[in-house]
Amino acid sequence: MDGPHPPPDLSLWQALRTTTEGGKRVRPRLLTATYDALAGPCSPAPRDVVDRVADAVELLHVAFLAHDDVIDDDEYRRGRANVAGVYAARARSTGAAEDAAHDVGAAAGLLAGDLALAGAVRDVALCGADPVLTARLLDLMDEALHVTADGELRDVWADAHRGAGLEDVLLTAERKTAAYSFQLPMRLGAALAGRGDLDDRLVTIGRHLGVAFQVRDDVLGTFGDPASTGKPASTDLREGRCTVLVALARGTDVWPRLAPLVGRADATDADLDLARTLLEECGARSTAEDLAGRFEQAALRTATGIGLDAAVAAVLGHAAPTTSAGTAVQAA
Repeated sequence: MDGPHPPPDLSLWQALRTTTEGGKRVRPRLLTATYDALAGPCSPAPRDVVDRVADAVELLHVAFLAHDDVIDDDEYRRGRANVAGVYAARARSTGAAEDAAHDVGAAAGLLAGDLALAGAVRDVALCGADPVLTARLLDLMDEALHVTADGELRDVWADAHRGAGLEDVLLTAERKTAAYSFQLPMRLGAALAGRGDLDDRLVTIGRHLGVAFQVRDDVLGTFGDPASTGKPASTDLREGRCTVLVALARGTDVWPRLAPLVGRADATDADLDLARTLLEECGARSTAEDLAGRFEQAALRTATGIGLDAAVAAVLGHAAPTTSAGTAVQAA
């Protein structure tokens, strides 16, 4: 066959593994912490099974990251090229036109995410638990997949229409972030420990954690230090994303001045600085940070009632993004 081809040592799996190194492993930490707190001598799953399911949850996260980067048209994550970026750069280096190189990168990102997703489900199916428990684990994963897909689509829809209110934004956060990042690990950990009776309360804790995390992430997306977060603090504003900050600012006195600055790809640094000033002036930033704190406290209160306060507090310390001052947001 004629023409340039990707080198054989740059497989999708290798690229995916390389570009996702360095994460905090919040999801597997939460799963194992939940299991450790709830397991007893009669728990139905040994630790090696738990560890394999925890690995599957992290692989599921990797799959969603790869797909999310394609949806957001991003070629970088954590300050370096992601799968799409690696393959787009490779295509450019072999003479592909810019549009074609972009398409190669997007295809690689989608396919890499597919591989990771299939691998996550396979790991759960072959985790070594008994058939009844394995079926329950797969049901929980399937539910999280459906809810998260709905949340992702809601997010894209809201950005396209730019009119979502706070309630809609929080619901999207619950479905896009909480379902698989917090609810799923805790529910899997409890199922492996034989404590399915706690499922409803774990759903509540996970919802609160997920919403808090997304709210703080929205704040960082506008006010964060790129050196700490690994992403620019201009993308959300330039692309007009329906963040919690924008939802809170809409309808306030500053909105007529802020609205023309949101969703402008050609916004200057001065425009972005003015937008941030207006978001602080109308109280959107302080309200968002207070909202995140209240959700975190609600999660801790519920967790304390079932002996998971230490697990949730530890995960808040690992999961909470850094503020613009570079300090970690810790559970009070």
